[in-house]
Amino acid sequence: MASEETGTTTSAPIRVSEGKQVDAGVLATRAWRTRLLVVGIVLSALNLRPAITSLGALLEEVRDGLGMSGSVAGLLTSVPPLCFAVFGVMAPRLARRFGPGAVVCAGMAAITAGLVIRPYAGNTAGFLAASALALMGIAVSNVLMPVIVKRWFPDRVGSMTGLYSMALALGTSLAAALTVPMTDALGGRWQSGLAVWAALAAAAVLPWIPFARARDAGPADGDTVSADSDTASARVEPDGLRITRSRTAWALAVFFGLQATAAYITMGWMAQIFRDAGVPAGTAGVLLAVTMVMGVPLAFLIPRLAARLPHQGPIVIALGVCGLAGYAGLYWAPAGGAWAWAVLLGISNCAFPLALTMVGMRARTGAGVVKLSAFAQSTGYLLSIPGPLLVGVLYQHSGGWGRPLALMAGLMLPQIAVGVLAGRDRIVEDEATR
Repeated sequence: MASEETGTTTSAPIRVSEGKQVDAGVLATRAWRTRLLVVGIVLSALNLRPAITSLGALLEEVRDGLGMSGSVAGLLTSVPPLCFAVFGVMAPRLARRFGPGAVVCAGMAAITAGLVIRPYAGNTAGFLAASALALMGIAVSNVLMPVIVKRWFPDRVGSMTGLYSMALALGTSLAAALTVPMTDALGGRWQSGLAVWAALAAAAVLPWIPFARARDAGPADGDTVSADSDTASARVEPDGLRITRSRTAWALAVFFGLQATAAYITMGWMAQIFRDAGVPAGTAGVLLAVTMVMGVPLAFLIPRLAARLPHQGPIVIALGVCGLAGYAGLYWAPAGGAWAWAVLLGISNCAFPLALTMVGMRARTGAGVVKLSAFAQSTGYLLSIPGPLLVGVLYQHSGGWGRPLALMAGLMLPQIAVGVLAGRDRIVEDEATR
């Protein structure tokens, strides 16, 4: 892609790959499209979690306002992985029919609509339905981000994955930290504190409009050879790969599901854990934000490190140990060591960008990345559905956080095991064709 960034404005043809000549004006247009795509990726990533963490910061107020029990609130925190599993599996088919750019653009519009509607739905059913609309947009965008990165930036999978993972973590932490103060500034109504995030989602629609109209989010003729070959393979082999035959794909799906379980339990319940320990609501939101903001630098560094290693198992183990230490701290001294536990759990949550990086590394072709991303994320989110719900049930019936925290720590052990298996130097296309 370097040739795109340095093109001149003359009309003389410039050779960009063997056997191809492209006008310099065309190169400048492609460079502009590439920059716009980067902006679109970053803005989209910023919107992939505020719908969830803003709710976590105001969960107690929402429960009181809608008359929810602890079990129903647990169901509410299970809605994100359910929607990601159900709608994420549709993403490859939608992308083949309409183009990845159009699907992501529609996804951002769905997030906007859902965030505007849900605070004012008036009852639990309407709140859940509007949340599902926003989460549908998040689900398809979740699946297609690795695909777009692989297709447009085949030689920079690690760095681009790190960029949008960093933006995702930033959006997550901003929603956790700012929702309560913004709610207070807007009159103290939780509805306003949740609805305000629709503005950020609306801004993310705009960069995708040119790609939606073009029905494409991949490089055109004349781009680099690696991009051409990758796009070609995505066209030639859309349905020939039976991803379920790959052991690595299954390991990655289970790893994705277990890290998603931990992440959504954290986003949905950690602020409440701190509040029950006597921490003020505003401080609890900031602690949740600290957990999320740890992903900003680490989500950029971990994918770059992972891309340079033949085996990502050591990173998996290090993240898992941090998670176990954080859960132990929440059990023994939730308020006394709150900042330390928030940091440790924030480090542990960086299993998400690691999983996304492995999706790009474990497949050879664009078609492989599409199928592996959809399979790992949809299957993984399906596996993660019971976790937040079970935490809510255990919390309500035990009257404390001992049993829920024991569950969280227990799930971290198989997460480490399958993560080590998923991190082996394997290619799913090779395994699926044996």
